[in-house]
Amino acid sequence: MHRDLTKGPVMGSMLRFTIPMILGDLLQQCYNVADTLIVGRYLGKNALAAVGSSFTLMTFLTSILLGLCMGSGAVFSIRFGQRDEKGLREGIRASFALIAVLTLVLNALAFACLDYIRIFLRVPDEVWGMMRDYLIVIFCGIAATFLYNYFSSFLRAVGNSVVPLFFLAVSSALNIVLDLWFVLGLERGVTGAAEATVIAQYVSGLSITVYSLAKHPELRPQRNFRVRWTCVREIAGFSILTCVQQSVMNLGILMVQGLVNSFGTAVMAAFAAAVKIDSFAYMPVQDFGNAFSTFIAQNFGAKKEERIEAGIRAAVKTAGIFSVCISAGVVIFAKPLLLIFIRPDETEILTVGVSYLRTEGAFYCGIGCLFLLYGLYRAIDRPGMSLVLTVISLGTRVLLAYVLSAVPQIGVTGIWWSVPIGWFLADVTGILYYMRIGKGNKTS
Repeated sequence: MHRDLTKGPVMGSMLRFTIPMILGDLLQQCYNVADTLIVGRYLGKNALAAVGSSFTLMTFLTSILLGLCMGSGAVFSIRFGQRDEKGLREGIRASFALIAVLTLVLNALAFACLDYIRIFLRVPDEVWGMMRDYLIVIFCGIAATFLYNYFSSFLRAVGNSVVPLFFLAVSSALNIVLDLWFVLGLERGVTGAAEATVIAQYVSGLSITVYSLAKHPELRPQRNFRVRWTCVREIAGFSILTCVQQSVMNLGILMVQGLVNSFGTAVMAAFAAAVKIDSFAYMPVQDFGNAFSTFIAQNFGAKKEERIEAGIRAAVKTAGIFSVCISAGVVIFAKPLLLIFIRPDETEILTVGVSYLRTEGAFYCGIGCLFLLYGLYRAIDRPGMSLVLTVISLGTRVLLAYVLSAVPQIGVTGIWWSVPIGWFLADVTGILYYMRIGKGNKTS
Protein backbone atom coordinates (compact mmCIF):
# COMPACT_ATOMS: atom_id res chain seq x y z
CA MET A 1 0.00 0.00 0.00
CA HIS A 2 1.45 3.36 -1.08
CA ARG A 3 0.43 6.52 0.77
CA ASP A 4 0.67 9.79 -1.13
CA LEU A 5 1.41 12.44 1.50
CA THR A 6 1.09 15.32 -0.97
CA LYS A 7 -2.71 15.12 -0.74
CA GLY A 8 -5.38 15.06 1.96
CA PRO A 9 -5.54 16.54 5.49
CA VAL A 10 -2.07 17.49 6.72
CA MET A 11 -2.23 16.30 10.32
CA GLY A 12 -4.35 13.27 9.51
CA SER A 13 -1.90 12.16 6.81
CA MET A 14 1.07 12.43 9.14
CA LEU A 15 -0.61 10.65 12.04
CA ARG A 16 -1.93 7.75 9.93
CA PHE A 17 1.58 7.29 8.57
CA THR A 18 3.25 7.70 11.98
CA ILE A 19 1.21 5.30 14.10
CA PRO A 20 2.44 2.07 12.43
CA MET A 21 6.01 3.40 12.71
CA ILE A 22 5.57 4.05 16.43
CA LEU A 23 4.11 0.60 17.00
CA GLY A 24 6.93 -0.91 14.95
CA ASP A 25 9.66 0.82 16.92
CA LEU A 26 7.97 -0.09 20.19
CA LEU A 27 8.30 -3.68 19.08
CA GLN A 28 11.89 -3.14 17.95
CA GLN A 29 12.75 -1.79 21.39
CA CYS A 30 11.49 -5.10 22.74
CA TYR A 31 14.52 -6.83 21.25
CA ASN A 32 17.01 -5.49 23.77
CA VAL A 33 14.49 -4.66 26.46
CA ALA A 34 13.51 -8.33 26.65
CA ASP A 35 17.19 -9.18 27.11
CA THR A 36 17.59 -6.47 29.76
CA LEU A 37 14.45 -7.38 31.68
CA ILE A 38 15.13 -11.12 31.81
CA VAL A 39 18.86 -10.73 32.43
CA GLY A 40 18.36 -8.05 35.10
CA ARG A 41 15.74 -10.07 36.95
CA TYR A 42 17.35 -13.52 36.80
CA LEU A 43 21.10 -13.14 36.19
CA GLY A 44 22.02 -10.19 38.44
CA LYS A 45 23.53 -6.71 38.19
CA ASN A 46 26.78 -7.75 36.44
CA ALA A 47 24.82 -9.39 33.63
CA LEU A 48 22.52 -6.34 33.47
CA ALA A 49 25.54 -4.03 33.19
CA ALA A 50 27.03 -6.22 30.44
CA VAL A 51 23.88 -6.28 28.32
CA GLY A 52 23.19 -2.59 28.96
CA SER A 53 26.64 -1.48 27.80
CA SER A 54 26.33 -3.78 24.78
CA PHE A 55 23.04 -2.09 23.91
CA THR A 56 24.74 1.32 23.77
CA LEU A 57 27.46 -0.07 21.51
CA MET A 58 24.99 -1.82 19.21
CA THR A 59 22.88 1.33 19.02
CA PHE A 60 25.98 3.11 17.71
CA LEU A 61 26.69 0.42 15.09
CA THR A 62 23.03 0.20 14.08
CA SER A 63 22.86 3.98 13.78
CA ILE A 64 25.43 3.87 10.99
CA LEU A 65 23.24 1.53 8.94
CA LEU A 66 20.07 3.35 9.95
CA GLY A 67 21.55 6.68 8.87
CA LEU A 68 22.51 5.28 5.47
CA CYS A 69 19.02 3.83 5.01
CA MET A 70 17.28 7.01 6.21
CA GLY A 71 19.35 9.13 3.82
CA SER A 72 18.40 6.86 0.92
CA GLY A 73 14.78 6.95 2.07
CA ALA A 74 14.78 10.76 1.83
CA VAL A 75 15.86 10.49 -1.84
CA PHE A 76 13.20 7.83 -2.48
CA SER A 77 10.52 10.10 -0.97
CA ILE A 78 11.58 13.05 -3.11
CA ARG A 79 11.51 10.91 -6.29
CA PHE A 80 8.12 9.52 -5.28
CA GLY A 81 6.81 13.05 -4.81
CA GLN A 82 8.21 14.02 -8.23
CA ARG A 83 6.62 10.92 -9.82
CA ASP A 84 10.06 10.05 -11.22
CA GLU A 85 9.83 6.25 -11.49
CA LYS A 86 13.10 5.85 -13.40
CA GLY A 87 14.98 7.97 -10.86
CA LEU A 88 13.41 5.97 -8.04
CA ARG A 89 14.59 2.66 -9.57
CA GLU A 90 18.10 4.00 -10.11
CA GLY A 91 18.28 5.27 -6.55
CA ILE A 92 17.07 1.98 -5.08
CA ARG A 93 19.74 -0.13 -6.76
CA ALA A 94 22.56 2.33 -6.23
CA SER A 95 21.78 2.70 -2.53
CA PHE A 96 21.41 -1.05 -1.95
CA ALA A 97 24.84 -1.77 -3.46
CA LEU A 98 26.46 1.08 -1.52
CA ILE A 99 24.97 0.18 1.87
CA ALA A 100 25.50 -3.59 1.43
CA VAL A 101 29.24 -3.08 0.89
CA LEU A 102 29.47 -0.75 3.88
CA THR A 103 27.60 -3.29 6.02
CA LEU A 104 30.19 -5.96 5.25
CA VAL A 105 33.00 -3.56 6.14
CA LEU A 106 31.28 -2.56 9.38
CA ASN A 107 30.73 -6.19 10.39
CA ALA A 108 34.39 -7.06 9.78
CA LEU A 109 35.56 -4.04 11.79
CA ALA A 110 33.23 -4.91 14.69
CA PHE A 111 34.81 -8.34 15.10
CA ALA A 112 38.36 -7.05 14.53
CA CYS A 113 38.01 -4.34 17.20
CA LEU A 114 36.18 -6.45 19.77
CA ASP A 115 38.96 -6.52 22.36
CA TYR A 116 39.57 -2.75 22.07
CA ILE A 117 35.98 -2.06 23.09
CA ARG A 118 36.79 -2.91 26.69
CA ILE A 119 39.43 -0.15 26.85
CA PHE A 120 37.26 2.46 25.12
CA LEU A 121 34.22 1.78 27.32
CA ARG A 122 36.23 1.25 30.52
CA VAL A 123 34.38 -2.01 31.24
CA PRO A 124 35.16 -3.49 34.70
CA ASP A 125 36.75 -6.96 34.88
CA GLU A 126 33.70 -8.54 36.48
CA VAL A 127 31.50 -7.43 33.56
CA TRP A 128 33.76 -7.85 30.50
CA GLY A 129 33.61 -11.67 30.20
CA MET A 130 29.82 -11.71 29.87
CA MET A 131 29.79 -8.60 27.68
CA ARG A 132 32.31 -10.14 25.27
CA ASP A 133 30.29 -13.36 24.97
CA TYR A 134 27.14 -11.34 24.30
CA LEU A 135 28.77 -9.14 21.64
CA ILE A 136 30.33 -12.03 19.70
CA VAL A 137 26.84 -13.38 19.03
CA ILE A 138 25.12 -10.00 18.57
CA PHE A 139 27.61 -8.90 15.89
CA CYS A 140 26.39 -11.82 13.75
CA GLY A 141 23.05 -10.01 13.38
CA ILE A 142 24.41 -6.83 11.76
CA ALA A 143 23.54 -8.06 8.24
CA ALA A 144 19.96 -8.75 9.33
CA THR A 145 19.75 -5.23 10.76
CA PHE A 146 20.78 -3.84 7.37
CA LEU A 147 18.14 -5.84 5.49
CA TYR A 148 15.31 -4.84 7.78
CA ASN A 149 16.19 -1.15 7.93
CA TYR A 150 16.88 -0.85 4.19
CA PHE A 151 13.60 -2.36 3.02
CA SER A 152 11.66 -0.61 5.80
CA SER A 153 13.08 2.72 4.63
CA PHE A 154 12.04 1.98 1.07
CA LEU A 155 8.51 0.93 2.00
CA ARG A 156 8.04 3.96 4.26
CA ALA A 157 9.41 6.28 1.58
CA VAL A 158 6.60 5.21 -0.76
CA GLY A 159 4.03 5.57 2.02
CA ASN A 160 3.80 2.02 3.41
CA SER A 161 4.51 1.96 7.13
CA VAL A 162 2.22 -1.00 7.92
CA VAL A 163 4.16 -3.93 6.41
CA PRO A 164 7.39 -3.24 8.36
CA LEU A 165 5.24 -3.26 11.51
CA PHE A 166 3.83 -6.70 10.71
CA PHE A 167 7.20 -8.39 10.23
CA LEU A 168 8.61 -6.71 13.30
CA ALA A 169 5.66 -7.85 15.42
CA VAL A 170 6.27 -11.47 14.47
CA SER A 171 10.00 -11.33 15.16
CA SER A 172 9.57 -9.41 18.45
CA ALA A 173 7.18 -12.04 19.78
CA LEU A 174 9.64 -14.72 18.67
CA ASN A 175 12.48 -12.90 20.45
CA ILE A 176 10.66 -12.84 23.77
CA VAL A 177 9.77 -16.54 23.55
CA LEU A 178 13.33 -17.49 22.62
CA ASP A 179 14.76 -15.25 25.37
CA LEU A 180 12.74 -17.07 28.02
CA TRP A 181 13.61 -20.47 26.57
CA PHE A 182 17.34 -19.88 26.09
CA VAL A 183 17.99 -17.97 29.34
CA LEU A 184 15.64 -19.71 31.77
CA GLY A 185 14.97 -23.07 30.11
CA LEU A 186 18.37 -23.88 28.58
CA GLU A 187 20.30 -21.75 31.13
CA ARG A 188 22.56 -20.25 28.43
CA GLY A 189 23.00 -16.95 30.27
CA VAL A 190 23.75 -13.74 28.38
CA THR A 191 24.85 -15.76 25.33
CA GLY A 192 21.38 -17.25 25.10
CA ALA A 193 19.82 -13.78 25.24
CA ALA A 194 22.03 -12.70 22.34
CA GLU A 195 21.21 -15.83 20.32
CA ALA A 196 17.49 -15.20 20.73
CA THR A 197 17.90 -11.62 19.51
CA VAL A 198 19.92 -12.56 16.42
CA ILE A 199 17.51 -15.31 15.37
CA ALA A 200 14.59 -12.88 15.64
CA GLN A 201 16.52 -10.22 13.69
CA TYR A 202 17.07 -12.60 10.77
CA VAL A 203 13.40 -13.55 10.76
CA SER A 204 12.37 -9.90 10.32
CA GLY A 205 15.22 -9.02 7.92
CA LEU A 206 14.78 -11.93 5.55
CA SER A 207 10.96 -11.80 5.66
CA ILE A 208 10.75 -8.13 4.69
CA THR A 209 13.33 -8.71 1.94
CA VAL A 210 11.27 -11.49 0.37
CA TYR A 211 8.06 -9.44 0.64
CA SER A 212 9.63 -6.33 -0.90
CA LEU A 213 11.14 -8.20 -3.83
CA ALA A 214 7.85 -10.00 -4.48
CA LYS A 215 5.65 -6.87 -4.33
CA HIS A 216 8.01 -4.35 -5.94
CA PRO A 217 9.59 -5.55 -9.20
CA GLU A 218 11.66 -2.35 -9.39
CA LEU A 219 13.75 -3.68 -6.49
CA ARG A 220 14.86 -6.79 -8.37
CA PRO A 221 18.29 -6.83 -10.03
CA GLN A 222 18.45 -6.60 -13.84
CA ARG A 223 21.20 -7.85 -16.16
CA ASN A 224 21.86 -4.75 -18.22
CA PHE A 225 20.99 -2.14 -15.65
CA ARG A 226 23.33 0.84 -15.38
CA VAL A 227 23.48 3.45 -12.68
CA ARG A 228 24.50 7.01 -13.52
CA TRP A 229 27.33 8.50 -11.49
CA THR A 230 25.15 11.51 -10.68
CA CYS A 231 22.63 9.16 -9.08
CA VAL A 232 25.32 7.44 -6.99
CA ARG A 233 26.69 10.81 -5.93
CA GLU A 234 23.25 12.05 -4.87
CA ILE A 235 22.49 8.88 -2.89
CA ALA A 236 25.93 8.97 -1.28
CA GLY A 237 25.51 12.65 -0.40
CA PHE A 238 22.22 12.07 1.40
CA SER A 239 23.13 8.69 2.91
CA ILE A 240 26.62 9.45 4.13
CA LEU A 241 25.69 12.79 5.67
CA THR A 242 22.69 11.24 7.42
CA CYS A 243 24.89 8.30 8.46
CA VAL A 244 27.49 10.66 9.93
CA GLN A 245 24.72 12.58 11.72
CA GLN A 246 23.30 9.39 13.25
CA SER A 247 26.68 7.87 14.11
CA VAL A 248 28.06 11.10 15.60
CA MET A 249 24.97 11.26 17.79
CA ASN A 250 25.46 7.74 19.04
CA LEU A 251 29.26 8.00 19.25
CA GLY A 252 28.72 10.80 21.74
CA ILE A 253 26.38 8.55 23.69
CA LEU A 254 28.99 5.78 23.54
CA MET A 255 31.64 8.15 24.94
CA VAL A 256 29.26 9.04 27.75
CA GLN A 257 28.75 5.31 28.36
CA GLY A 258 32.50 4.98 28.92
CA LEU A 259 32.36 7.80 31.46
CA VAL A 260 29.38 6.20 33.19
CA ASN A 261 31.23 2.88 33.38
CA SER A 262 34.08 4.57 35.26
CA PHE A 263 31.70 5.15 38.18
CA GLY A 264 31.30 1.41 38.81
CA THR A 265 28.90 -1.47 38.27
CA ALA A 266 25.96 0.02 40.19
CA VAL A 267 25.92 3.19 38.07
CA MET A 268 26.37 1.06 34.92
CA ALA A 269 23.33 -1.05 35.84
CA ALA A 270 21.23 2.03 36.71
CA PHE A 271 22.15 3.70 33.43
CA ALA A 272 21.37 0.50 31.50
CA ALA A 273 17.85 0.33 32.92
CA ALA A 274 17.16 4.07 32.71
CA VAL A 275 18.26 4.26 29.06
CA LYS A 276 15.68 1.61 28.16
CA ILE A 277 12.95 3.75 29.73
CA ASP A 278 14.39 6.77 27.92
CA SER A 279 14.23 4.93 24.60
CA PHE A 280 10.58 4.04 25.08
CA ALA A 281 9.69 7.52 26.33
CA TYR A 282 10.93 9.62 23.43
CA MET A 283 10.83 6.96 20.72
CA PRO A 284 7.29 7.94 19.54
CA VAL A 285 8.35 11.55 18.94
CA GLN A 286 11.46 10.27 17.14
CA ASP A 287 9.23 8.21 14.84
CA PHE A 288 6.96 11.20 14.40
CA GLY A 289 10.05 13.14 13.30
CA ASN A 290 10.86 10.46 10.71
CA ALA A 291 7.26 10.42 9.43
CA PHE A 292 7.32 14.23 9.34
CA SER A 293 10.51 13.98 7.26
CA THR A 294 8.81 11.70 4.72
CA PHE A 295 5.83 14.07 4.57
CA ILE A 296 8.08 17.08 3.98
CA ALA A 297 10.25 15.23 1.45
CA GLN A 298 7.29 14.16 -0.70
CA ASN A 299 5.88 17.68 -0.68
CA PHE A 300 9.34 19.13 -1.28
CA GLY A 301 9.60 16.96 -4.39
CA ALA A 302 6.14 18.08 -5.47
CA LYS A 303 7.05 21.76 -4.70
CA LYS A 304 4.07 22.26 -2.40
CA GLU A 305 5.45 24.98 -0.14
CA GLU A 306 2.19 25.92 1.59
CA ARG A 307 1.61 22.29 2.54
CA ILE A 308 5.13 22.11 3.96
CA GLU A 309 4.46 25.16 6.16
CA ALA A 310 1.15 23.69 7.35
CA GLY A 311 2.89 20.40 8.14
CA ILE A 312 5.56 22.15 10.20
CA ARG A 313 2.99 24.01 12.30
CA ALA A 314 0.95 20.86 12.96
CA ALA A 315 4.05 18.80 13.79
CA VAL A 316 5.41 21.32 16.29
CA LYS A 317 2.10 21.41 18.20
CA THR A 318 1.76 17.62 18.26
CA ALA A 319 5.36 16.91 19.27
CA GLY A 320 5.23 19.62 21.98
CA ILE A 321 2.07 18.28 23.63
CA PHE A 322 3.31 14.69 23.52
CA SER A 323 6.73 15.57 24.97
CA VAL A 324 5.25 17.49 27.92
CA CYS A 325 2.89 14.61 28.77
CA ILE A 326 5.64 12.00 28.59
CA SER A 327 7.98 14.13 30.72
CA ALA A 328 5.33 14.36 33.43
CA GLY A 329 4.79 10.61 33.38
CA VAL A 330 8.50 9.72 33.57
CA VAL A 331 9.22 12.20 36.38
CA ILE A 332 6.27 11.04 38.50
CA PHE A 333 6.67 7.30 37.91
CA ALA A 334 10.48 7.08 37.69
CA LYS A 335 10.89 4.51 40.47
CA PRO A 336 8.03 2.16 39.44
CA LEU A 337 9.37 2.20 35.87
CA LEU A 338 12.86 1.23 37.05
CA LEU A 339 11.43 -1.60 39.16
CA ILE A 340 10.43 -3.30 35.91
CA PHE A 341 14.14 -3.98 35.32
CA ILE A 342 15.69 -3.79 38.79
CA ARG A 343 15.02 -5.85 41.91
CA PRO A 344 13.58 -3.82 44.86
CA ASP A 345 16.55 -4.70 47.10
CA GLU A 346 19.03 -2.98 44.71
CA THR A 347 18.54 0.36 46.46
CA GLU A 348 21.76 2.03 45.22
CA ILE A 349 20.94 1.25 41.60
CA LEU A 350 17.37 2.53 42.05
CA THR A 351 18.56 5.80 43.59
CA VAL A 352 20.95 6.51 40.70
CA GLY A 353 18.36 5.56 38.09
CA VAL A 354 15.67 7.80 39.60
CA SER A 355 18.11 10.73 39.61
CA TYR A 356 18.82 10.19 35.91
CA LEU A 357 15.16 9.96 34.86
CA ARG A 358 13.98 12.94 36.90
CA THR A 359 16.79 15.11 35.54
CA GLU A 360 16.75 14.22 31.86
CA GLY A 361 13.14 13.11 31.62
CA ALA A 362 11.82 16.53 32.59
CA PHE A 363 13.09 18.00 29.31
CA TYR A 364 11.86 15.68 26.55
CA CYS A 365 10.48 18.71 24.73
CA GLY A 366 14.10 19.49 23.83
CA ILE A 367 14.72 16.18 22.07
CA GLY A 368 11.23 16.31 20.50
CA CYS A 369 12.03 19.60 18.79
CA LEU A 370 15.44 18.31 17.73
CA PHE A 371 13.95 15.25 16.01
CA LEU A 372 11.67 17.52 13.99
CA LEU A 373 14.63 19.67 12.96
CA TYR A 374 16.62 16.60 11.90
CA GLY A 375 13.72 15.41 9.76
CA LEU A 376 13.08 18.82 8.25
CA TYR A 377 16.62 19.49 7.07
CA ARG A 378 17.03 15.95 5.76
CA ALA A 379 13.82 16.34 3.74
CA ILE A 380 14.55 19.75 2.17
CA ASP A 381 17.94 18.66 0.81
CA ARG A 382 20.01 20.17 3.63
CA PRO A 383 21.28 17.04 5.44
CA GLY A 384 24.46 18.89 6.39
CA MET A 385 22.46 21.03 8.79
CA SER A 386 21.21 17.92 10.59
CA LEU A 387 24.85 16.97 11.10
CA VAL A 388 25.66 20.44 12.47
CA LEU A 389 22.83 20.19 15.00
CA THR A 390 24.01 16.74 16.07
CA VAL A 391 27.56 17.97 16.60
CA ILE A 392 26.26 20.87 18.73
CA SER A 393 23.97 18.64 20.79
CA LEU A 394 26.41 15.79 21.35
CA GLY A 395 29.52 17.95 21.55
CA THR A 396 27.94 19.93 24.36
CA ARG A 397 26.76 16.76 26.05
CA VAL A 398 30.13 15.03 26.00
CA LEU A 399 32.12 18.12 27.01
CA LEU A 400 29.83 19.04 29.88
CA ALA A 401 29.55 15.43 31.04
CA TYR A 402 33.31 15.13 31.48
CA VAL A 403 33.71 18.62 32.99
CA LEU A 404 30.79 18.51 35.42
CA SER A 405 31.28 14.92 36.57
CA ALA A 406 34.88 15.75 37.52
CA VAL A 407 33.58 18.22 40.15
CA PRO A 408 33.28 16.23 43.42
CA GLN A 409 30.17 18.11 44.55
CA ILE A 410 28.36 17.25 41.29
CA GLY A 411 29.73 13.83 40.29
CA VAL A 412 27.62 11.57 38.10
CA THR A 413 24.67 13.99 38.21
CA GLY A 414 26.65 16.27 35.91
CA ILE A 415 26.36 13.60 33.19
CA TRP A 416 22.59 13.70 33.46
CA TRP A 417 22.37 17.53 33.27
CA SER A 418 24.63 17.70 30.21
CA VAL A 419 21.95 16.00 28.08
CA PRO A 420 19.10 18.58 28.09
CA ILE A 421 21.59 21.46 27.86
CA GLY A 422 22.93 19.96 24.61
CA TRP A 423 19.40 19.48 23.25
CA PHE A 424 18.37 23.08 23.80
CA LEU A 425 21.52 24.60 22.33
CA ALA A 426 20.95 22.57 19.15
CA ASP A 427 17.26 23.52 19.08
CA VAL A 428 18.05 27.23 19.23
CA THR A 429 20.60 26.88 16.43
CA GLY A 430 18.21 24.91 14.21
CA ILE A 431 15.33 27.34 14.67
CA LEU A 432 17.50 30.40 14.02
CA TYR A 433 18.84 28.81 10.83
CA TYR A 434 15.32 28.00 9.64
CA MET A 435 14.31 31.61 10.16
CA ARG A 436 17.39 32.79 8.26
CA ILE A 437 16.92 30.70 5.11
CA GLY A 438 13.46 32.24 4.61
CA LYS A 439 10.23 30.75 3.38
CA GLY A 440 11.00 31.35 -0.28
CA ASN A 441 14.13 29.24 -0.37
CA LYS A 442 12.92 25.93 0.99
CA THR A 443 11.63 24.35 -2.20
CA SER A 444 14.14 25.93 -4.55
